[in-house]
Amino acid sequence: MRSRAITEYATSVIMLLLLSLILLLAPLKITSNVLPPPCDFPAIYNFGDSNSDTGCISAAFEPIQSPYGESFFRGPAGRFSDGRLTIDFIAEHMRLPYLSAYLDSIGSNFRHGANFATGGSTITRQNETIFQSGISPFSLDVQIVQFHRFMSRTEELYRREKNKLPRPREFSNSLYTIDIGQTDLAVGFRQMSHIQLRAVIPDIVNQFAAAVKRLYQQGARAFWIHNTGPIGCLPTATLYLGNPKPGALDNYGCLKSHNSMALEFNRQLKSRIRTLRTELGHAAITYVDVYAAKYELISNAKSQDFVEPQKICCGLHEGNTHVWCGQKGIVRGAEVYGGACANPSSYISWDGVHYTQAANQWIANHILNGSYSDPPIPITHACHKRLHY
Repeated sequence: MRSRAITEYATSVIMLLLLSLILLLAPLKITSNVLPPPCDFPAIYNFGDSNSDTGCISAAFEPIQSPYGESFFRGPAGRFSDGRLTIDFIAEHMRLPYLSAYLDSIGSNFRHGANFATGGSTITRQNETIFQSGISPFSLDVQIVQFHRFMSRTEELYRREKNKLPRPREFSNSLYTIDIGQTDLAVGFRQMSHIQLRAVIPDIVNQFAAAVKRLYQQGARAFWIHNTGPIGCLPTATLYLGNPKPGALDNYGCLKSHNSMALEFNRQLKSRIRTLRTELGHAAITYVDVYAAKYELISNAKSQDFVEPQKICCGLHEGNTHVWCGQKGIVRGAEVYGGACANPSSYISWDGVHYTQAANQWIANHILNGSYSDPPIPITHACHKRLHY
């Protein structure tokens, strides 16, 4: 009897231990099911405007001059910032090289992707030249055409240029990032009333969706799409306002009407992306609320160790006078140079339109983990379609 009791006791202890082990492992199993393994993207293909241009506009037209690029690259590097852009931090996060500009024929390496973004690009084609208004001729549809040629030429030349071209089979496994729309709104503010601009937003969004569909038809499957930022918070947004009317600005010096239009654009873009998920059966499309991330930084500038968000680091901004970063101008009858501040890392705005490297890094750190994404997944997992329902 004693032997039987001991056996039963031992069995009970073993069962209790097994049950405890199951309970301990259960949360681990649940956690592992939340996110599948990382996607291991072999390349990034980026489309957009000056917020993510790594050298296209400099290669196509006059190169960007000093002091651009000096905080990181020690000189101009085709970027509208003192250093790295958000797309550069995305590449770093994914342990990939910085993207070479598609239009740059010297020193480019496209083994792990290419950048088709150009400063001043729009979603819709414009009827102005870059010399008239600074608007790039490389609108989003043109960038898609360039990508198609890039794919075709890669398939033709891969055997001879293996070290500098992507493997053709990797195009469908790569990440496709898009950051564009800010210039469309900027052009609209200049050419239209707010009522007119609001009326054309659906067409702009539809053209954006058409570009995504064309990429999908060419094999793209994983999309990481940024909405447009708070354009009313750019220091140049209030440059020619003089004394703004009471209530025109929010607590952080941002122009409410411009931000309202950006939010409307983003609302329609997000809605259209949800439709695209249904239309493109094999696509994983992540919508990233860059507006919210940027506005959070601007509204908490002081607590994040930045100066007032309306102050610019490079260039001269006095009243209605603006001397562009790296350029010369006349102020109160004397020639002045729009140089850079001593400590760019304490500024959010680099030149009144573009962000500093420090601000870009802050934004990247806050969006790459999925905190501002729909669905809320990190960029490393943006290829898994089952997470995008």
